[in-house]
Formats: sequence, C-alpha cells, structure tokens
Amino acid sequence: MKIWLLALVLLLPGAAAAQPPAGRAVAITFDDLPFAAVPSEDDASLTRLTARLLQHLQAEQVPAVGFVNEAKLYREGSLDPARVGLLRSWLQAGFELGNHTASHPSLNRVPLDAFEADLLQGETVTRPLMQSAGRTLRWFRHPFLHLGTTPEVRVAFQDFLAAHGYTAAPVTVNNSEWVFAVAYARAQAEGDSEAAQRIGAAYVPYMDAVFARAEQQALDLFGRPIPHVLVLHANALNADHFDALAAMLRQRGYRFIELADALQDSAYASTVGYSGFNGESWLELWSRQAGLRPSQQPPVPGFVTQWAGPAASRGY
Repeated sequence: MKIWLLALVLLLPGAAAAQPPAGRAVAITFDDLPFAAVPSEDDASLTRLTARLLQHLQAEQVPAVGFVNEAKLYREGSLDPARVGLLRSWLQAGFELGNHTASHPSLNRVPLDAFEADLLQGETVTRPLMQSAGRTLRWFRHPFLHLGTTPEVRVAFQDFLAAHGYTAAPVTVNNSEWVFAVAYARAQAEGDSEAAQRIGAAYVPYMDAVFARAEQQALDLFGRPIPHVLVLHANALNADHFDALAAMLRQRGYRFIELADALQDSAYASTVGYSGFNGESWLELWSRQAGLRPSQQPPVPGFVTQWAGPAASRGY
C-alpha cells in the first residue's frame, strides 16, 4: 500500500471525493496581534511597524487573518486606544481578525474552564471591532498549537468553539520564524544594523527550506499538494521582509488564498489526535496518526539562535 493511502483512513466519510486544488496555494496568518517581538513598544514605532506590514500585504495582494491577544491591548491595566487603533488598521486595510485568547495560555497546561474563560475575555474588544466592520468573528488559533492532552478535553473544547461560532485555524507550515524575529528585534534594539541585516537575509532561505519540507510531508500523506496554512507573527522582521518572503513563495509556484478556501480541501477533514509532541503542525500530527515519523524542521542558523538568546527555547 502506498504511504498516501494510509491518510485515507483518517478522512471523514465522503471527504475523499473533494477535488484537489490546482497548483500550490497558501493561506497566510499572523499571530500575537497587535504586535510581537518588536524593538520598541512605543505607540509611534508600533504604528509604523503595522503600517509597513499591512502595506506589504496589500501590495502583494495577500489575504490574511491576524489573531489577537487582547491582553496586549492594555497598558497599566487600562485599555490603550492606540493599540486598539492598530487592530482597526488591519480591518481598514481589508484584513480579518481572529481570537488567539486574551493572555496566550496553553490548553495543555491550564484547566479547560480557565482556558475557555480566557478565550471569551479575548473577544471583548475584537468582536465589536469586527461587527463595526460588518464582519463576523469566526476564527480561533490555539496558542502554542496546544490542542489539549486528552480526547475529552479536545472534544469538549471543539463543542465550545462551535457553540460560540468559532472554527479552529490549523497550521500546516509551522516554523521558527519567531526565533528570527526575536533575534532581529534584539539586534535592532542594540543598534547593530549589520547583525539585523544578516538575520533578515537568513530568514527567507530558512523559510524556503521550511516550505520544501511541508510540501514533501503533504506528498507523503496525500500523494498531492495541499493548500497550506502558514503561521507568522506581527513583528518587525515581517514588516521589513514580508515582500521577500512573498516573492520566494511565488517563485515556488504559490498563490495566496483565503483561510476559508484552504480549509475546503479534503485534507483538512483528517482527524487530529494528541501525539505527545507539543506544538506540532497539522501535517506533523497527521503523519503520526498515519504511523509516519515527521522529518526534522530545518535548523535555525546558530548566529540567529545566539542573538535570540534564552527566548529561543521558550516558543510562541
């Protein structure tokens, strides 16, 4: 039996009938809005960072969903209008917002009721903003990609999401972009423009290798390309280098699509269980479900890890 046939066992009834997409496609998502890993958190720099990132997305005609941690909207216990304004900028630029919880807890480490309460707290500002833009808050992204360690928790949380009108946003292209981002922000904060330039120059080749790995994983499982979902973060690195990343993806044959369109592919009907490995992509989880061992992620260059420091071991 070919390897990809194993994946058919994971599909829900009728899902295999869906037609595969033509060519390569990817949905772009950003976590940790309104910002993550920036050299300065003053209002002016955050506004400039957000504007640069949104300009790249618009220029490249990339639909995107930005997932919000609402705890970051507060300063000294009070809601900061400038930070709320950053979210409005995403909506005014034509992009969508999703819920990434308020304080970014792990479903693998906190009780389910506490996690659900944090999720609801994380829509206090975002839901009215979406409604004011004539849109519905519909996407949820698990912090750390932690889905819960027991079947009971995972099923109960899926029921909770459905009851509140949410769909979980998967990730097939997981990566260590955040390590580059922390290193980049640190180099900028220390005024080392040469190091920042070197880190930025290493980012896109690393992501090129990340996509090559994801493409091979999809072929091993499904025997064809699938539309991918990429997770990035709203940070200075992408504000400065997303255009180069988009150019690389186009060179690999990708077109940019909506998250909802990516999830129409039958691959996303495959079941996802608990593997015992934290923070894995859906492709990695599907691989383990099919009895395959995922290949190692491409390594982050040592000089990037050194600049990131202890943060490189914590994860997003």
